Amino acid sequence: MDLNPPTGSEISIRRGDQGPLIIIPAKGSPARYFGGLFLLFWLGGWAFGFKSVLTKLLSGNGNAFEVFWLGGWTVGGVLAAYTAFRIFRPGVPETLLLKRASIDYDAGIPPLELNTYQKRRNFWSSVFVKRLRAELGRQELISLRLRETEEGNRLTVDIGAKRVELAARASEVEREWLGRLLADRYALPQIMLGTVGKT
Repeated sequence: MDLNPPTGSEISIRRGDQGPLIIIPAKGSPARYFGGLFLLFWLGGWAFGFKSVLTKLLSGNGNAFEVFWLGGWTVGGVLAAYTAFRIFRPGVPETLLLKRASIDYDAGIPPLELNTYQKRRNFWSSVFVKRLRAELGRQELISLRLRETEEGNRLTVDIGAKRVELAARASEVEREWLGRLLADRYALPQIMLGTVGKT
């Protein structure tokens, strides 16, 4: 069993009492900071608009439209502030703790990306990301598959009715290495699949 990641890989492995811990960094594109800077400047303008209309309403000179506008403006500002927070927040790496008969999986929290088609398609789920932690026992590990798609390979495992992609931020070579490593360590059946459509 080869515990050494491919040459040039940023994946690291820590050995501990419970077993090896595979750490897949939560790397993101530096270009995302441009979107974050834009949001920070926009929030500066947002604050002036919010203060202006709120002052007018509190003085009794406002109308119903301005009350409605202020409500929408407030929601927009909160979403923009949270999105800026997600952009500048450092990512949490994905980890797999390889125990004797199972894997403790932590999906981590990837940095928010605003510039890729994949993220635009699932924008809200990428902004309000839920951190998945699960124990992958024999039943889940048997479902491990390396799937070839139009966008490259995907290493997936089924957790209940949910298909989870492992090492989504790793390269194709790294996913192939991880798939072979897990198949060897846990004596899994063939995990390689032919080319399939988007799954």
